[in-house]
Amino acid sequence: MATDFTSIPIIDISCLVEKWDDANMGEDAGVLNVVRQLDEACRLAGFFYVKGHGIPDTLLKEVKDITRQFFYLPLEEKIKIKLSAETGYRGYQEVGDNITKGVPDMHEAIDVGDGASFVGGARRGEQKSSSGVWVKSWKAAGEGGEQGCDVDMNSSIGRCVTKNGNMAYMEISENLWKDLTYELSRKIMRGIALALGCSRYELEGKIAGDPVWVTRLLGYPVVSKANGCSKAENDIGCGAHTDYGLLTLVNQDEDVTALQVQNHSGEWIWAPPIPGTFVCNIGDMLKILTNGIYESTLHRVINNSPKYRICVAYFYETNFDAVIEPMEICVQKTGGIKKLGRAVYGEHLVSKVKNNFRY
Repeated sequence: MATDFTSIPIIDISCLVEKWDDANMGEDAGVLNVVRQLDEACRLAGFFYVKGHGIPDTLLKEVKDITRQFFYLPLEEKIKIKLSAETGYRGYQEVGDNITKGVPDMHEAIDVGDGASFVGGARRGEQKSSSGVWVKSWKAAGEGGEQGCDVDMNSSIGRCVTKNGNMAYMEISENLWKDLTYELSRKIMRGIALALGCSRYELEGKIAGDPVWVTRLLGYPVVSKANGCSKAENDIGCGAHTDYGLLTLVNQDEDVTALQVQNHSGEWIWAPPIPGTFVCNIGDMLKILTNGIYESTLHRVINNSPKYRICVAYFYETNFDAVIEPMEICVQKTGGIKKLGRAVYGEHLVSKVKNNFRY
């Protein structure tokens, strides 16, 4: 359970990154030090920063720059890839389209993912995506040349054409960004498995051998009273919530502090951006698996700065059809009683998503 933490721990995971697939990783002193820190962070806060993760700073910046370029387009261009049930809840959402506990969130977003995880409630694999539904494109005339992107919501953030005709690529499912964030998530999850006293493979296989993943590109406008609200709380960029899956990696803008995490006493603790890091948090499925030893902590976003804020979140989930319940080793560590019930991840996800968007 989360405690009265007052800051978010920073963990150098370079030893884990180096030896994550070594058969003897659980005997390495450097790896065990990382494992100990992961265990402490997941118990005390459910949030932690990672550095030494191996993803270049240049790539962290590039994905945010391309995201910013998209969000600065006119609305009529952005809605050409608008999210809907027919697109499997992938695509663009304008400010206010996302709902948290009945209140519109003050951010815009693009969701991209691993294909038709679900379409209109269909189970993953029952309905295949087609180019007519999934592949959208937009082009906007720019001063001095063409500016725009071709966007496949399942495979890429976009192919952006700059004024000088050069192309910047940020491939998601088939190229660098998706591959690196997926592999980083696996490495961290292996460390967490060891932290729980399990084998390094315990959180793979039937749990996450074929995990659902989603990348969320988020833009948070500057807080404004232009919407007629009289309280800043009504301009929350993203309302208080927990994440659905196993692990979230967040690549934050380096000069805007907006993420808050709630401690056990109900205080909101700022999670300021730290250059070169991801801020990570655990989700509902990991809370269930650990029988509550690890907490999926409430968090929210309030952009009080004078700058538009960008962040890119990567959600590493379980298998779509995974039946999630407390692991026996965690039950024994918590008095021998299952404190949390079972959940089917796909059902949990669909129930959440269907109530989280304004159509």
